[in-house]
Parts: sequence; structure tokens; C-alpha cells
Amino acid sequence: MLSLRDVHVHIGKLHILQGVNLEVRPGESAALLGRNGVGKTTTLRAIMGLVSKSSGAIRFDEFDLSNYPAHKIPGKGIGYVPQGRGIFPNLSVLENLNIGVTGKRDTEREDYVFTCFPRLKERLKQAGNTLSGGEQQMLAIARCLMMRPKLIILDEPTEGIMPRLVSQIRREIYRIGQSGVSILLVEQNVETALKLCPNVFLMEKGAIVYSGAAHDLKGQPEIVRRYLGLSQ
Repeated sequence: MLSLRDVHVHIGKLHILQGVNLEVRPGESAALLGRNGVGKTTTLRAIMGLVSKSSGAIRFDEFDLSNYPAHKIPGKGIGYVPQGRGIFPNLSVLENLNIGVTGKRDTEREDYVFTCFPRLKERLKQAGNTLSGGEQQMLAIARCLMMRPKLIILDEPTEGIMPRLVSQIRREIYRIGQSGVSILLVEQNVETALKLCPNVFLMEKGAIVYSGAAHDLKGQPEIVRRYLGLSQ
């Protein structure tokens, strides 16, 4: 489904991504983990066409995303929830949900996302900037779901959110994965990532240095300590 092969990204004189190889298969949930500043967010932005790669190949469903306009990439079936959520603060919840929907209003899909996030239905006419951080994150994920994506990319979805809402967001991410939508998750909370994603990629200095099953990684404390700075 999603494939990155030897992807390099330079930003100015900085060589940020140094040959990234990564694959997410249909229906698979994968976590991309690593310390701050190793290139995780740049990898996601390269997939979405928000930064230009210097070399390498990025393909989705066998379609070459290289040089494809960033605003058209979601139409290929990729939903993206960036850090900071990226909602439109002055638009209502309903307007945010339908910002990418073409044609008539999809009330059936709205009902589905309200089942996932009932808080949003209660706040349908509120402006995005009046929601709490957790509610804004729910809205960002729900907006992706409105597009019926094949893959959702999530960058730190639980960062800066009140603990009482984090569990709901985690639960819905799990349900999304169980529904058959592929997930690529960047998450600082390693325990959360390993619970949500059966497959793991570890990144260090702009490259993937480990890939494997989450349950295998749990049994390799030296790798966790080396690349994530954590003790099990």
C-alpha cells in the first residue's frame, strides 16, 4: 500500500532524511518511533508532499506520489492529522468535517464519525477554536474519516491532551485500525504506540534502523534503550 524506498530529504544544508525505507501494508497499523529530531515528522510530511524529497521513491497503491501536488494527495485515499491538528479555527465543527467533501453532504458518513466521537455532535455549530485540545484532535481525525481513507497518518495524536480524553482518542484509533483502515502513527508514548500498532519502525538520524513486530521489540530492552532512551 504505502512504500518508501531510499527517500532522502534536504532542508537547506541539512540532510534530514538519509535513505528512509518503510512499508505499510493494507489493513496494517504501524508505529514510527524515535527520539525528538530524528526525522519522523519530516517523513510524514514527505509522504504528503509538504516537503520535497531529494531522491528516492514514495508510492501509494502503486501510484507514484513523487511530484504529485500536495493538495491532491488526500484524494488518493490518505488522511493526515498533523501536529497542531490543522483544523480551521473560525469554521464550525460541521464545516470542518465537510471541508474536503465534494458534492452533496454525506450524512451517512457524518453519522459514522459521530458514533466514533459523540462529543462532536454535541458541538456541531461551535467554532473549532472554542473546542478543547482533545476535542480539536477528535475533529481532526473525524475530518479524515469523512474522506473514507485507506490510510490515516497521525502525528502525535495524544500530545498535550487532557488524560481523560486521551483514552477515548486511543480507543478510536484502535477501532479505526480494526475497521481495516491502515494506520501510520508517530507517538511519543511508546506504550500507547505498541498497544495500538502490531508493527514498529524505529528511526535514528534520518533512517530506519529497526523494523519488526511490537511484541518482539518488547523483548529487546537494549534496542528500546538505545533508540528511544527508555528502560523496560
